[in-house]
Amino acid sequence: MNNKWKAIGLCLALIFFITLVGCSQNADNSVEHEKSTGQDNKGDANEEDKNSAQDNATEEDKMDSEESSVDAMKEAVQDKISSMTMEEKVGQMLMIGFEGTQVNDQTRNFMQENHIGGVILFERNITDSKQLLNLNRELKELNADSQDIPLFISVDEEGGVVSRMPPKIVNLPDSKEIGDHNNSELAYQVGEAIGERVNAFGFNVTMAPVMDVNSNPDNPIIGKRSFGNNKEIVSKMGVEEMKGIQSKDIIPVIKHFPGHGDTDVDSHLGLPVVHNSLESIREMELVPFQKAIDHQADMTMVAHILLPEIDNEDPASLSKNVVTTMLREELGFDGVTITDDMTMGAILENYDIGDATVKAVQAGNDIVLVCHGDENKLKAVHSLTRAVESGTIKEERINESVERILLLKEKYNLSSTSPSNIELDKINQSSEEIIRKLEEND
Repeated sequence: MNNKWKAIGLCLALIFFITLVGCSQNADNSVEHEKSTGQDNKGDANEEDKNSAQDNATEEDKMDSEESSVDAMKEAVQDKISSMTMEEKVGQMLMIGFEGTQVNDQTRNFMQENHIGGVILFERNITDSKQLLNLNRELKELNADSQDIPLFISVDEEGGVVSRMPPKIVNLPDSKEIGDHNNSELAYQVGEAIGERVNAFGFNVTMAPVMDVNSNPDNPIIGKRSFGNNKEIVSKMGVEEMKGIQSKDIIPVIKHFPGHGDTDVDSHLGLPVVHNSLESIREMELVPFQKAIDHQADMTMVAHILLPEIDNEDPASLSKNVVTTMLREELGFDGVTITDDMTMGAILENYDIGDATVKAVQAGNDIVLVCHGDENKLKAVHSLTRAVESGTIKEERINESVERILLLKEKYNLSSTSPSNIELDKINQSSEEIIRKLEEND
C-alpha cells in the first residue's frame, strides 16, 4: 500500500509540476503578446504620425511650390515690364471696339502703332459662326505680328437679353430666370455654357456675370440681366456662374461695381445719380461683389454712376474713393479693374474723353474701355500718354496696372492660337439642357 500511495503521490507531483510550468508559459506568452500588441499599437500610431507628417509636408510643399510659381511669374512679368516702352505699357491699358466684320486698315494700324492690349466685339462685328471664328483668328494674328503679349478678346455674353452669339446658337435664359429658381448647380452650369461658347469662338474674356441687385423696379438698364432683387440670391448665383465661366478657362468680368441696380437712368444716355448712404451701399450693393472677390474674381467693371454720399463730383468709374478706397482697400480686390465704355452718354455728356481717361487711371482703373469712334480712341491713348510724359500720372502707377494685366494674361495662359472649327451641336446641347431643367422645375 505504501508503495501504491508513493506512486500516486509521485504522479500528482508530476501533474502539478507540469501544470505549473504550463501556467508559467501562458503567463510569459501573455506578457509577450501584450508587449507585441503594445509595440504594434505604437507602430500604428507612429505610422499614423508619419503619414500625417508626410501629408502636412506634401501640403506645405504644394503651397511652397505654388508660391514659388507665383513669385516666378511675378518676376518674369516685372522683367517684361522693365523692357517695355511707355507706349507699349499705355497700350495694354486700352480695350477698344471697332466697326465692321473685318479688321480694316485704320483699325489695324491703330492697334499695331499703339500696342493695344484688348478688343471687344459687338453685334455689329458678327454675322455668322465662320465669320466670327475667322475674325478672332485675324485679330490674334494681327496682334502677334506686332507684339509678344497676347490680346484680350472680349464679348458681352450674359445670356438672355444681352448675347452677342451668331445665329444658330441657342440663347441662354435671362439671369433673372436663373435667380428665380435659386439653383446653385444650374447657375454653375450656365457659367460653363457661357464659357464653352465664347471659348469655342476664340474669345478669352466675357463681360459677365452681372452682380447688380435689381432693387429699383424702374431700372431701365439692368432688369432681367440681374439674378434678382435679393442680395443673397444675386451673390450665390453670381459666384456660381463666375466659377462655371472660369472652369472653361475664360476670364469673367463681374459688373457693374459698385452696383447699378438702384438707378433710374440708362448710363448709355446720361449719368445716373444714386443718393444711397455709404452704409446702405455696404449692406446691399456691395454684398455680391464682396462674395465674388472672396471667391477669386479676376476682373471687375466699374460703372458710370454718381454716388454723392461717396464722391459728389465724379462718377464711380472716375472716382478714387470708389475704385481705390472702396474696391481695392475695403473689399480687398487685387485683380484687374476696367471701366464701363467711356463713350457712353454718362461720360461724353459731361467730360472730354481724354480728360476722363486720365481721371479713370488716376482713380485706380487698370483698363479703359473705348467702344466707339476712332477719334475717341485716339484721344484716349494720346491723353494718357501725355499725362505720363508730363508727370500728371507717375510711371509707377502705370506699372502697377500693367503688372496686374500681364499677370492675368499669364494666369489664363492666353495665346495667339484659335479654334479651327465650331461644334454647334455641342454648344446648343448645353443650352437646351439648361432650358429643359428650367421647364421641369416650373
